[in-house]
Amino acid sequence: MELDKIPQWILSLEPEDAEFIKNFVLKSGSLKEIAKLYEVSYPTVRLRLDKLIQKIEISDRKEDEPFSAFIKGLAVDARIDLETAKIIIDKYKQEREN
Repeated sequence: MELDKIPQWILSLEPEDAEFIKNFVLKSGSLKEIAKLYEVSYPTVRLRLDKLIQKIEISDRKEDEPFSAFIKGLAVDARIDLETAKIIIDKYKQEREN
């Protein structure tokens, strides 16, 4: 498969996210089985899956607004809080309008 035909969201995955997806598929999508494999609770696995879904959605939108997608990604990864992300994105949009 040619590199330019691989979806951007796949290329943007961290190695641990790719491994999680692999295990998810191998366990037929069973969150209970994933929880056993990682030795964590079901809610922990659900939260990780939700964050992974958000990362994929953000990656799919990156071409429209790369900077905003980057900031949202930082918030999803808990590197910055959501309120700070909103403030930065709003300021960025204001600057672009001027």
